[in-house]
Amino acid sequence: MVHLGYDSNVRHSISLAVTGLAQVLFPKRANGQLIEKNGKAVGSRIIGQTFTQAGYFHSRPSNAGTGYDATASSGSNLAPTNKNLLERVKGDVEKLRAENPTALIPVDLVTASGSGLDPEISPAGAEFQIPRVARERAMKDEDVRTLVEKHSKGRDLGFLGEPRINVLELNLDLDSVHPLR
Repeated sequence: MVHLGYDSNVRHSISLAVTGLAQVLFPKRANGQLIEKNGKAVGSRIIGQTFTQAGYFHSRPSNAGTGYDATASSGSNLAPTNKNLLERVKGDVEKLRAENPTALIPVDLVTASGSGLDPEISPAGAEFQIPRVARERAMKDEDVRTLVEKHSKGRDLGFLGEPRINVLELNLDLDSVHPLR
């Protein structure tokens, strides 16, 4: 075995140098892409969070700890036939059916992402929620749909990834345009 001679001080210095370089070249990314409102951090563009009030768009389920816990990031590792997973999905489906009984339920509203931290939902997931959000905010469906379209992002470079909507950014815009009463 060859020993390269790096001691812990050298490794520590390299780590500091990389961190410093990231702070200079990519400060927003290095600091978690935080979103601020009135000078206060309210969330991150890259880590989802739970929204439970009816007047907000809800994120997809999270398997990270007790929900969007970045220190517990990972999928559930539960098989599709796992009883706990099936019960959770069944419960989510029942809640969503009560919210919008005639619409098809988009899969991302009942399944967690691989990391459990996904900050985005599909356009179909947002479309499903428009009637509830509009009703709770006393808005027209079309006005809410316009905000959803404003926040819709297509595939990166036209072919990578899936179309998506950042839930936090959409909810913040909703609050600025038509605050909850």
